[in-house]
Amino acid sequence: MITDMTKGSPLKHILLFSVPLLIGNIFQQLYNIADIVIVGRTLGVEALAAVGAVSPLFFLVMFVVVGLTNGFAVVTGQKFGAKDFEGIRRSVVVSILLGTIFTLLFTIIAAVLMKPLLLWMNVPSEIFHNAYWYMAIVNAGLIVCCYNLLASIIRALGDSKTPLYFLIFASILNIFLALLFIIKFHMGVPGSAIAVVLSQAVSALMCVWYVKKKFPVLHLKKKDWIFKKEERKQDIDFAVEHLKVGIPMGIQFSILGLGVLIIQSVCNTFGPNVIAAFTAALRIEQIATLPMISFGIALAAYVAQNYGAKKFSRIRAGVSKTSLINIGLSLFMAFIMHMWGSDIVRIFIGDANEEIIKIARSYLLISTMFYFFLGQIFIFRNALQGMGQTLIPLSASTAELLVRSYAAVYLAVKYSYFGIFYAGPIAWVTASLVVAIGYFSRIRKIMKQAYKHV
Repeated sequence: MITDMTKGSPLKHILLFSVPLLIGNIFQQLYNIADIVIVGRTLGVEALAAVGAVSPLFFLVMFVVVGLTNGFAVVTGQKFGAKDFEGIRRSVVVSILLGTIFTLLFTIIAAVLMKPLLLWMNVPSEIFHNAYWYMAIVNAGLIVCCYNLLASIIRALGDSKTPLYFLIFASILNIFLALLFIIKFHMGVPGSAIAVVLSQAVSALMCVWYVKKKFPVLHLKKKDWIFKKEERKQDIDFAVEHLKVGIPMGIQFSILGLGVLIIQSVCNTFGPNVIAAFTAALRIEQIATLPMISFGIALAAYVAQNYGAKKFSRIRAGVSKTSLINIGLSLFMAFIMHMWGSDIVRIFIGDANEEIIKIARSYLLISTMFYFFLGQIFIFRNALQGMGQTLIPLSASTAELLVRSYAAVYLAVKYSYFGIFYAGPIAWVTASLVVAIGYFSRIRKIMKQAYKHV
């Protein structure tokens, strides 16, 4: 169902929009969490370490694609806010074409550089074979996994529920397929990767089917795909409009992924046990921070629509109220992790190795103290992106990468793997300050301009 978020209670819109997103994000995490749990419990610590060692590389490629598609969808959302329905369809066509081109490009680049990247990441020799094939399979399947592009377009029109149901089904299918390929067919780590690709392809196909059946505004006409010679400049300008938002967001997401990749490469030097502990702890943290991520995505759609409708005071109200909720969420998630972090780690690897559990818990105790700053990054960054502002979020991501990388390398030398655990939190504080300053400067500027024209 399409939702116009330019009217009514800002907080109500954001909450109602974010709840399905949260549920959807939880199930989307099941793709990777199912791999970790099933692989860790059925194939052992080395197999778990193999999946964990290359997960940041897979996420790096995915981050670029997700960043691009989310950026393209900002334009779609702004067209919807302005009630430009022909512009919405044209935006979808441009997003599909550009998304396909970039996905193919990054898939090829990742395939060519696979082995050198794994060697640069210090992947231990005993897990190299499984790590390589896991990454090779999920990378090859990127082109059929266009769920994120379709979901971002649908969310831009205010509907966060439609993709959710398909994602839940696909997540359950992923678990079933992973168990089938690993336990029944004895395919090992590659079987887990094949399950991920097949289940994501199913979710994408279901989104296509539903849009065709239920979303008339997204029904593309033949003329939407025709690029006339006399309209070439207009078409190029429209594509550039998408790229101006999409490329910086893609770079921004890739910077975030590269930061995690660098930390993982440092972590890999400490052996399978530390890799397995770090992998489990990061998956737990991803679950704990999902509400913050969901609020950020909801805010981006909300801001994009209101920016297109020139209702700037609603943008400020939405950001303020979401920030207050973030305070409560941060404290609650930190409490959960402090109280039951060890028990949650055992879900991934059982009770077999207390050393791994202890290492993972140490990471959680450190990182949870800084969840508030991470939450504010999601809020301010998505608000800026919803307004079409990409330079400040990109600058924040660059600062985060530099601080995270330096801290990881320097602190790991000084304090062993415990030093790595502080790299993320230090980077969160830095990035949150950058986007906060950027957001308040931008909102003051557009509000001042709006009052001048009243």
